[in-house]
Amino acid sequence: MSKKSKTIAACAVCAAALGLGGLAVFLKKDREVVPTNSLVIEATTEAASDNKSVDGWMDKVSYSPSDNGMTERAKSLLRINKDIAGWIKIDGLQLDYPFVKDPGEIAANDPYYGPDEYVPDAYYLNHDLNRNIQEEGTLYLDYRDEFGSDESQHSENQVIYGHAMWNGNMMGCLRRYRQDFGFYEQSPFIQLSSNYKDYDYVIFAFLVTSGSYNATDFHYWNMEELDTEEDFNFYIDCCKRNWMMDTGVDVKYGDKLLTLSTCYADEDNSRFLVVARKLRDGEVAGDMTTIQRTEEWKKAQKEKEKNDAEHDTPPQD
Repeated sequence: MSKKSKTIAACAVCAAALGLGGLAVFLKKDREVVPTNSLVIEATTEAASDNKSVDGWMDKVSYSPSDNGMTERAKSLLRINKDIAGWIKIDGLQLDYPFVKDPGEIAANDPYYGPDEYVPDAYYLNHDLNRNIQEEGTLYLDYRDEFGSDESQHSENQVIYGHAMWNGNMMGCLRRYRQDFGFYEQSPFIQLSSNYKDYDYVIFAFLVTSGSYNATDFHYWNMEELDTEEDFNFYIDCCKRNWMMDTGVDVKYGDKLLTLSTCYADEDNSRFLVVARKLRDGEVAGDMTTIQRTEEWKKAQKEKEKNDAEHDTPPQD
């Protein structure tokens, strides 16, 4: 799939996300930097007065997957917001939300989005599914990603952004992976649905990386289309260079990827990423024994089992 042209844009700091209470207006800049799409923000118990609560969507929307055409859930949600792109869920976490596709650049006085101007990957930082101002924002797919009905046109890397709320909402619950490495064994799978079909992914890396353009060569936010083997391998190598643990999951050129991006620390503008690949034929969601592992990992596991067995052997008289 050929690469789309990259829009050169920048985002100012989101005032609402910083608790300043105002609507952030994002103006065009003349250089490309990472979007400020995942600041850590305090959870609030007071919603904006004009906000319609979007909690409990799963209970409010009937859903049944459809082999032909759009799912019933997508049809229902698209009546609320034309940007709906799918649903994401991780068992064992409160990550269970619809997500939108960012609309891209928004001109001032747009009849759908309101009076303010926004650059790409900025609007849903502080807007809910009803397009009301809300500091939690909405999970959103990068505006350059393709995740529609035609799988042959799907981007190699679906990048979804969300705030790291202190109460665990949005992507705040992802911190569980870095706080407790054992949690990975409990919840290594991600369920990702488009408006047309359900997909399963297995997490192969979670890591902290810089969110500043000049501080790293790993500009993951500009790497949706990994068309060449060189680009794909560079992305995977960057993930492995920074990962917090070796999961052993095999990843190779041709696999479809999913990257979840949220904030790690404001001080150095760092990001916490959870990166997964789509399951291959024969692999089963919920069963890690079916997941293909690297030879290096399997060798390391055998060595570990051997050492553990030697430790458990009682001394001879």
